[in-house]
Amino acid sequence: MDKQGYTYILASKKHGTLYIGVTSDLVKRTWEHREDQADGFTRKYGVQTLVHFESFDDIKFAIEREKQLKRWHRQWKINLIEEHNPDWEDLYPSITA
Repeated sequence: MDKQGYTYILASKKHGTLYIGVTSDLVKRTWEHREDQADGFTRKYGVQTLVHFESFDDIKFAIEREKQLKRWHRQWKINLIEEHNPDWEDLYPSITA
């Protein structure tokens, strides 16, 4: 059986710095970003708010989607976020409930 996967977008603020990642455990990985447990880009730029995510039955599809999103123009990413989350609300509480 293949492992489930998630592609996610974090933001520093509305229309701020964006980060795109992939994980098999969205709750844990988002918590790591929020608590500055993840070294690098997200810690350096304060990118901690979960504004978009997509789930996949197979991690391989999540990885492909992450690669696709990283190639997108910034405005396309913003449009994707605002299509599903127009107020850029933090989605973390909804995945931990």
